[in-house]
Amino acid sequence: MSTINGGISFWYAQEGAPAPREPLPGDTTADVCIVGGGYTGLWTAYYLKKAAPFLDIVVLEASFCGYGASGRNGGWLYNGIAGRDRYAAQHGHDAAVRLQQAMNDTVTEVIDVCTTEGIDADLHRGGVLEIATTPAQLARLKTFHAAELAYGEKDRALYGARETAERIRVAGAVGSTWTPHGARLHPVKLVKGLADTVEALGVTLHESTPVTEIRPKHAVTPYGTVRAPYVLRCTEGFTASLTGQRRTWLPMNSSMIATEPLTDAQWDSIGWNGLETLGDMAHAYMYAQRTADGRIALGGRGVPYRYGSKTDNDGRTQPQTIQALRDILVRFFPQLAGVDIAHAWSGVLGVPRDWCATVTLDRSTGLGWAGGYVGSGVATTNLAARTLRDLIQQDSGQSGPTDLTALPWVNHRVRKWEPEPLRWLGVQTMYAAFRAADRRETASHTATTDRIAVLANRLSGR
Repeated sequence: MSTINGGISFWYAQEGAPAPREPLPGDTTADVCIVGGGYTGLWTAYYLKKAAPFLDIVVLEASFCGYGASGRNGGWLYNGIAGRDRYAAQHGHDAAVRLQQAMNDTVTEVIDVCTTEGIDADLHRGGVLEIATTPAQLARLKTFHAAELAYGEKDRALYGARETAERIRVAGAVGSTWTPHGARLHPVKLVKGLADTVEALGVTLHESTPVTEIRPKHAVTPYGTVRAPYVLRCTEGFTASLTGQRRTWLPMNSSMIATEPLTDAQWDSIGWNGLETLGDMAHAYMYAQRTADGRIALGGRGVPYRYGSKTDNDGRTQPQTIQALRDILVRFFPQLAGVDIAHAWSGVLGVPRDWCATVTLDRSTGLGWAGGYVGSGVATTNLAARTLRDLIQQDSGQSGPTDLTALPWVNHRVRKWEPEPLRWLGVQTMYAAFRAADRRETASHTATTDRIAVLANRLSGR
C-alpha cells in the first residue's frame, strides 16, 4: 500500500474538498469583517451572529474554509492553553485559574454546540491521557500533574504503569496523567459543519479571496476592499503573509500520519477502548487519536520551520518526517510494525514570541485578532471567539464587561520575532536540542530533565 502524501490532509481524503464558495465580487461594506475561515473566524462569526442577528458579517478566506490548521490538526478538543504560567506570573495565580476553568468549560461548550446545531464531528469525550516512558518524563509528568491540580483541575487522575496499561498498552509506559476535559473529533467534519451553520445564519463567506492588507476599517483583497467598523484577523499560522505581519507569529510546522484501519485483533492488543486522545511527556512530543473508522492518527514536529516564515501549499511532508512518525508509532506499539501508513500531511500553527495565546480588540481602530495557540487551538479558538464577541459588544455599547473580557490573555501584547536568519537558526537549534535531550534521557535512565532541554526552553522563551 502506498502512502498518500499531502493533498491537504487525511481528513479531507475522507470527506472530500468542500464545494467552492464565490470570491468577493468587489468593494463592499459590513458591520464586521473577519479575515480567515478557520475555527477562529467561523466560531467568531457564529457567536456574533447568534448574539446580534442584525449584524452584517463577512468572512474572507484565502483558499477554502478549513484549508489551514483547522482542517489538518490532530482532532484534540482539550483544555490546554498556551501561556498559562506566564499569565499567572503577570496577573496572579487566581487569574490563571479563571483562564483554566474557562478552558475546561470550553470543551463542554463545543460539544454542546455541535449537538444543538446537528454537527456530526465524530466526537467522543474520552479525556486526554498523557504518558511517560522514561524516568525523566515521569518526573516531568508528576510535576505537570501537580501544576494542573494547583490550577483547579480537581478531577485529574495520576496513574502508575499498571493503570496506564489498563487504558492503553504503550510499550515502556511507566505512568500517565488523565483529564476528563478532552475529546476526540474529526477536524474537517467540525469545520465543514461550522461553515454551513454560519452560512445558514446569514453570514457571508467569500472563499478564494486572499487578504493582502488589514488596516483600520479596511480589509484589502485583489478583488476589492471590505470596509467595516470592526476588522478581525483570524489567520493563525498564515498571519506572516499579511503586510506588516511577517514577524508577528511564527508559522510552526506540525506533521501527521494516519494508519490503515487496524484489525480487531490489533486493537485488542493495544486496548484504547476509552478513545482517549494520547500524548507524551517527551520534549519533541507526539499526539494521537483513535479515529472513528479504527485508525491511529499520530503527529509531531518534523521540519519545524521554513526560512522566511514560508508556509506549504498542500501539506506534503518530507519522507524523513514520515519515517520519524512511523518510528514513534512502532516504538509505542511494536505489534504494529507491519501496518501500512495510509496518509501523511503537514500544516502550520501560530507561535508568538512569548508562546502565549492572545485575544485583542483595539478600541481606537476597531482592529481585533486572536490566535497564537501553539498547537492547542481546537478548543481555544472557541473561547477566543466568544471573547471577541464580548469585546465587540462591550465596545459597541451592547453590553458591559464580562467574565471573558476580564481573562488575563485579553489585550496581551508581545514583541515580534527576530529577523532572519536569527529566526530560522533559533527554531532549528531549539528542536535539534529537544530531540537530542529526548535521546539522552532515554539512554541515561535518570529522573532529571536533560540540561540541553532546560537551556533550549529558556532561550526560546517558552
